[in-house]
Amino acid sequence: MNDTILVTGGTGGLGRPTVSHLRAAGGDIRVLSRKPGDGRVVANLQTGEGVTDALEGVHTVLHLATNRWNDAKQTGQLIAAAQRAGAQHVVYISIVGIEEIPYRYYASKLECERLIEDSGLPFTILRATQFHDFVASFFTAQRRLPVLFVPNLPVQPIATHEVAAKLSELTRSAPSGRVPDIGGPEHASVRSLAEQWQAAHGTRKRTPRLAIGGKTVAAFRAGHHMTQLPGYGTETFAEYAAREATSGSHRA
Repeated sequence: MNDTILVTGGTGGLGRPTVSHLRAAGGDIRVLSRKPGDGRVVANLQTGEGVTDALEGVHTVLHLATNRWNDAKQTGQLIAAAQRAGAQHVVYISIVGIEEIPYRYYASKLECERLIEDSGLPFTILRATQFHDFVASFFTAQRRLPVLFVPNLPVQPIATHEVAAKLSELTRSAPSGRVPDIGGPEHASVRSLAEQWQAAHGTRKRTPRLAIGGKTVAAFRAGHHMTQLPGYGTETFAEYAAREATSGSHRA
């Protein structure tokens, strides 16, 4: 069987560990990118330039690339090229709860899911909760402030490398449609995670509540972006924060 796999978004935070997993398993792994490099094929999902050539001879497409403003357009370009190339499997990473949360980016992700489901191509769609480093970015963005503002929201973050491992497994398996959502090992408040982050980085800022409202916040507060426990992931946020503090990848 042709095991050529094309990965979009393969140079991003999720893409790099996923590509590493796929290459460790062997086969022809191509990374679609606007910039040339080892193992890459040059194409532009926004304009469509080079996408048809990039799909030539490809059996499976793993779509990790995302764009907050043009997600559906880029996904449409990719799907059209995959149809012309006769691809046999499209794998897509999405987000838990996107049909329940009135957020523009989530609506775009849902539209991308619909494009894939209606394409006639065999597919697998995996939804995951927010990544540890996404949650941590709220804290590092405030590193120069004397306090650490936190929203009154629950979260269920998951390790990026655990999502990458699951995606590699699904990509090398038969098309499975919409598979069960995955999430991290714990439900926690953003405030408690902020305290864990500070403990790992040796800081002790106050954590005043950030007052925000609206339908989107209400949907997050209701937990629509989380899965039931036990979660798929095993690495806790505290373990992630300690690991990142030791590596020096993030500064509080």
